[in-house]
Amino acid sequence: MRSLALESLNSMINIKIEPQNPSANLGSYDQAYNTFAWEQIEETFTWHKTGKLNIIQEAVDRHAADPQKKDHPALIFEKAEKVLSFSFGQLRMLSCKWANLLSAHGFQAQERLFILLSPCPEIYLAMLACARLGVIFSPLFTSLSSDELKERIADGAPRGILTHPDFIERLPLAGIQDVETLFLTQGPLPGLLEQEVLVPEGLANLPDQAETRWLPKDAPLYLIYTSGSTGPPKGVMHAHCDMVGHLATAQFVLDLRRDSVVWADCEPAWITGTVYGAFAPWLCGVTNIVQGDSFSASNWYRTLEKHRVSVWYTSPSNIRRLMEAGSDLPRRYDLSHLKQICTVGEKLQPELFFWVRENIHLTAHDNWWMTETGMICLANLPSMAVKPGSMGKPVPGITAAVVDEQGNSLPSMSMGELVLKSGWPAMMTAIWKDEKRYQAYFGNKGWFHTGDMVIVDEQGYYFHQGRMDDLIKVGVKLVGPYEIERALYRHPAVHEAAAIAWSAKPGEPLIKAYVTCHPGIIPSARLNQEIRDFVKTGLASDINIQELVFIENIPKTLSGKILRRVLRAMDMGLPVGDPQKLRDD
Repeated sequence: MRSLALESLNSMINIKIEPQNPSANLGSYDQAYNTFAWEQIEETFTWHKTGKLNIIQEAVDRHAADPQKKDHPALIFEKAEKVLSFSFGQLRMLSCKWANLLSAHGFQAQERLFILLSPCPEIYLAMLACARLGVIFSPLFTSLSSDELKERIADGAPRGILTHPDFIERLPLAGIQDVETLFLTQGPLPGLLEQEVLVPEGLANLPDQAETRWLPKDAPLYLIYTSGSTGPPKGVMHAHCDMVGHLATAQFVLDLRRDSVVWADCEPAWITGTVYGAFAPWLCGVTNIVQGDSFSASNWYRTLEKHRVSVWYTSPSNIRRLMEAGSDLPRRYDLSHLKQICTVGEKLQPELFFWVRENIHLTAHDNWWMTETGMICLANLPSMAVKPGSMGKPVPGITAAVVDEQGNSLPSMSMGELVLKSGWPAMMTAIWKDEKRYQAYFGNKGWFHTGDMVIVDEQGYYFHQGRMDDLIKVGVKLVGPYEIERALYRHPAVHEAAAIAWSAKPGEPLIKAYVTCHPGIIPSARLNQEIRDFVKTGLASDINIQELVFIENIPKTLSGKILRRVLRAMDMGLPVGDPQKLRDD
């Protein structure tokens, strides 16, 4: 199947930017890709020789035991101009104290700790403590509504929740009654549960040594919730063996060196913040920066300058905000230590790519991965030529293909679904309590179906064309139409509803809703605004329906599944035919 997007794509595929760093860690892409084996990475870990496996041993303890690394900064946290620095030795001691705190309150391997905190050191110490004990941690977005939290708590059944008083009112009273322990980073204690712990007091007299639980490779490490398009949010499970993929991509894509200073400017509730804002840098034994203040262009530039960041992992949305702040601002800061910029999230539009080159004087290397893949899978690598607008090529160890709806391989310059050959080490191990949903990813002879539509050119560069299931990105959070439609249904005037993503201009996805009213309800401009305000109140404050349209019928298949692609075609003024003759998504 050919895409209308080919017209604009053809104008880009012949543009090639020379490699930024031919002497990067990877070296020659073709040679590295053709000779790579995951065993090469596994041999660098201590567990390859000892048989004792736990990610904290490789990310923290081995460096803490190295006299040359023990005092090296591992985590630098800044908020409101206050800077806290933690060496690898300190991370080991503090994570042991936190592990002892969890053990004192009965946490066992594979039980869950949910983390609902704004960026702070406690998030990372709790994550490391959980890893040491084999406890599963799950970081949550602080922008989640009470209903969204209730849904995740009911699904994940955490033994404990770590949070701050600022978020207590957001916790669903009926949803936390089965939670045994509520941990607060500061007081006052709210009196919601029988067992509540003020963390500073709980840690005060605990030892700074703790036993590490040795685990099998597939032992669960963390649980990340991501929105689904046709059902409730899914809990994606990842394991300790993910470290193999984390280390490889940190070295090949981020090009981390012994003296690197890394800043992934996102929170751990977005998997990028967990993987490349914590574990991947520490597996490489390098310094990780965390900025606790909200985004502003001047603050972002100041952070890059002040902490002498050498590798910056950001999102196209942040690049766009910097671009909108003006081209004179980056000239006011010393960014000479910055060597590598990587982006992930939405597609890095060519206009953003060229703005970075002109104003920051580096090439922004876009890459692609998913919560489910657990690591970067396609990337523009620093040692290879870059095509603006491209996702890049598969990283060594990843085999990718483009297939049609029947799973047949497609030739170059044909749009189809991106699939990956199963078996890379950071691949998700389960969908929490939903084996059927997990198996649905693997529908064609061992290939992982991503749900992303792509085109690959004749030189092997992949270009993203959109999502099959129409997830909607709000900031760094993916919101499923299901969540928005559920909120719409709660309004007493709404009979049926559907939501899609649309764009007023490239790179700015917005939310558009289609609604049918109950009999006797007359659509009006006032009702339109009332429904939109109702949804904003019922969901997170950062989720807005930019346009709402009243229609007579929501297009569906014979089985009742909403045909969002028909709505998108209607939105573009394209013919749609008879929706009921179309097959299910």
